[in-house]
Amino acid sequence: MNEATTPQTQTGSSSNTANMNGMSDQARDAADRVAHGAMDFSRDAAQHYVKEPAQDLFALAKAYAKDHPDVAACWAFGLGVMVGWKLKP
Repeated sequence: MNEATTPQTQTGSSSNTANMNGMSDQARDAADRVAHGAMDFSRDAAQHYVKEPAQDLFALAKAYAKDHPDVAACWAFGLGVMVGWKLKP
């Protein structure tokens, strides 16, 4: 009886190995699809949440500088002094 169960166990284990390889290929394909989807989503989010607000901030700063040139000049001078002070040798 032991001899009869041994070949079945070996046959079952080899088919389980084939099924595990098939499942890992399927899981790998699913993971690749999810990774590509996440990459596309993050690229779109970076385009929207980083680039567009930065353009909006620069547009607001330019508009403010046109309306209040004296205040913008004072801020530019102050920032220049602070940066120059930190960068001095």
